[in-house]
Amino acid sequence: MTTTPANATTEQPHAIDPVQILSARFRAAIAAVAPEAAGNADPMITPSKRKELGDFQSNAAMPLAKRTKQNPREFAAKLVEALDVADICEPVTDADIAGPGFINVRLRTDMLASLVSRLDSPELGLPKTATPETVVVDVCGVNLAKQMHVGHLRATVIGDTLARTFERLGHKAIRQNHVGDWGLPIAMVTAKLRTEAAAGRVDMDALDLDTLDRLYKLAQKECKGQASAIGVAKKFGSSPKLLAELEAEQVIADEHMAAAKATLVALQSGDAETVAVWQRIYDTTMTACLAACARLHTRITDEASAGESSYRDELADVVDDLVKRDVAQKSDGALVVRLDAAGIAEPCLIRKRDGGFLYATTDIAGIRRRVQKLGADRVVYCVDARQSLHFRQVFEAARIAGYATKPDAEESSALEHAAFGMVMGEDGKPYKTRSGENVKLSALLDEAVASAERAVREKDPGVDDDRAARTAEAVGIAAIKYADLSGERAKDYVFSFERMLSFEGNTGPYLLYAPVRVGSIFRKAEERGVALDHADAALLLREPQEKALALALLRYPTAVRNVAAQLEPYRLCAQLYDIATAFSSFYDACPVLTADDDETRRSRMRLADITRRVLIDGLETLGIPTLERM
Repeated sequence: MTTTPANATTEQPHAIDPVQILSARFRAAIAAVAPEAAGNADPMITPSKRKELGDFQSNAAMPLAKRTKQNPREFAAKLVEALDVADICEPVTDADIAGPGFINVRLRTDMLASLVSRLDSPELGLPKTATPETVVVDVCGVNLAKQMHVGHLRATVIGDTLARTFERLGHKAIRQNHVGDWGLPIAMVTAKLRTEAAAGRVDMDALDLDTLDRLYKLAQKECKGQASAIGVAKKFGSSPKLLAELEAEQVIADEHMAAAKATLVALQSGDAETVAVWQRIYDTTMTACLAACARLHTRITDEASAGESSYRDELADVVDDLVKRDVAQKSDGALVVRLDAAGIAEPCLIRKRDGGFLYATTDIAGIRRRVQKLGADRVVYCVDARQSLHFRQVFEAARIAGYATKPDAEESSALEHAAFGMVMGEDGKPYKTRSGENVKLSALLDEAVASAERAVREKDPGVDDDRAARTAEAVGIAAIKYADLSGERAKDYVFSFERMLSFEGNTGPYLLYAPVRVGSIFRKAEERGVALDHADAALLLREPQEKALALALLRYPTAVRNVAAQLEPYRLCAQLYDIATAFSSFYDACPVLTADDDETRRSRMRLADITRRVLIDGLETLGIPTLERM
């Protein structure tokens, strides 16, 4: 739904969004009529619900009249009298006031054409910002020796799309893949792999992620032991034989844990042989991770990897600094940063009683590095919503410590948690396999592409294998990514191949098909010898469908900016869908190549060309691959 942009307080000199322009004009009228209410008054510009009354309407008269104790229609009449829109709208009179005070306005066709013409440039009405910032985006978040699963999809896709949006606007985006590659769990699997390789049960040269995933689970199980079961057995007086069996299993588990801890010490001390095994685990995991990122059409590369291991030499320094400056205090043998002043009752634990560091310690060190060394003006964490309290604590602790403020800055950089919901199955439960395990991301992508290929062959039985494969890969990835991006980020969404692979409705395949459909117009023009002479054509916009398409296109720059401002990719998805559906109506109602005259043909070809370029630019900003033919 189109609403007044948050930045529409004044009219920008090169604004092309009618909502932004009208908002500025209505604000000026409000200031003239009710200066006491002008400071925070919202013009409430929305598309008119009844198109026969106008293109847009302002709903501001009712709440403002209530605040100023006036009759709404009389207040609306005063606004109309003070409104200065003659250069962009048809005359606005009392006759344009509807109901209790809705003010309808209709844009002048020549003004609308002029605004759309300003879209017809390489930057598509969206120039690079004059004040670029450095934005660090935390993405992906994989763990060594574990398969990427459906949960990693959201952190990868949303994070990369936000980074792409910042880049599209001219900011410097730095992706950071915070890899879980250090600590006792990694030492466990390192010890297990070393043992299995020495016994000849694993070939280190042929190591793959499935093998590592199996060894990770096995190592976790071996080290877990039977401590809780022993406690229950003793409490309820189980048989001596059962207790003896459990205690024997616990002894073995303790041995495995001791080996894991020894491996961790060896890793921390840089033992060459142990590090070599760890490196093999790292390389195998990251090769698979980066292959998935590439297949998802992201810009996440090896340069983005910033594992927990890279912070191992910084953690003690961070804690010592916090203690020295009295930012951290002792609490029952542990070290915490108290956050009461920020309204957070739970302190941020940064060192355990046994001297061990925590995720919070690493994340605080991460903020220090990202702001102090990478120069971030803004740090965005794409992590699921269940970590909300953790990030509130970490952000506030980093601010208190001064780590969130650049050396040359007076205010702290923005620290934001772009929290996302869970991927649910059609049964309303978290999306898992029938056995209850997380769905592997690679299997998910394979299934999406296979389903897409079946759909492609159904639509075009004669398609050759190479084209079918290329189309299916693009359609499958588009379906997966668009389904993830097109809903409100913080909400859970239901994963349904049938719905997301549909070529109808608000789906990735439908959006992917839209620029292909536009491109077919120009291919047919070349085949028929129709001149491609539309570059400087006058935009006529005589038909309702032409005007509707023009209005949808003009909202594109605002949609991209809103994604960056609110960290909500769905806003761009919604606008691209509006453009695609408006083009579909235009395509059905307004013949292009067979228009009544050359003037109309050239106008429609230019409008179609702008549409194609905007759609492709928008899909590229979302990180969705495009096709020339489908």
